[in-house]
This record gives sequence, C-alpha cells and structure tokens, in this order.
Amino acid sequence: MYKKITPEEVAKRIESGKEINVIDVREKEEVEQGMIPGATHIPLGDLPNQYTRLDNNKEYILVCRSGKRSGKACEFLSEKSMNVKNMTGGMLAWEKERK
Repeated sequence: MYKKITPEEVAKRIESGKEINVIDVREKEEVEQGMIPGATHIPLGDLPNQYTRLDNNKEYILVCRSGKRSGKACEFLSEKSMNVKNMTGGMLAWEKERK
C-alpha cells in the first residue's frame, strides 16, 4: 500500500524549498496544459520501462488529473519497493488550491 499527500502539502514543500520529486503520469496533451513546477513527465504507460531510472532512496509524489492513474502508478512502484505518495485529487485539486 502507498501513502497519500494533499496538494496543500505539496505546495508547502515547494514553497519551503525542500527537495521534492514529483512525477506526472498524465498523457502529453494533458501535461501541455500545465504541470507542477519541477515535475518530471513519465506517462503511466511508459512507467514499466522508465521506473528503473528512478532512485530507490528518494521519495516520489505521483500526480495525474484526478488521482486514479497516479494511484495505479503508486501501486506499481510500491511493488518495486519504491517510496511513493499519491497526490489526492490530482491536478484538478492542485489548480483549485493554487487559486
């Protein structure tokens, strides 16, 4: 099982200057609409081929549009013993929180 993190908590980490590793698993067209600053784009479908480039010693926050795809990504990465958190509500919640 994986942990969750709120958009507010993510924003506070960014604002405080803490190291933060955000992976956006949305499709290219969605990411073109905007991303969390500093996020890395790895579409969910590419994750099985790309996860080995991630550092097992880091925490990763996964995000998608609403939290469902990033939840699937968290399940996958958790099975690979990665330290992951799913951002609740996804980019929809992020955009509301940033207004």
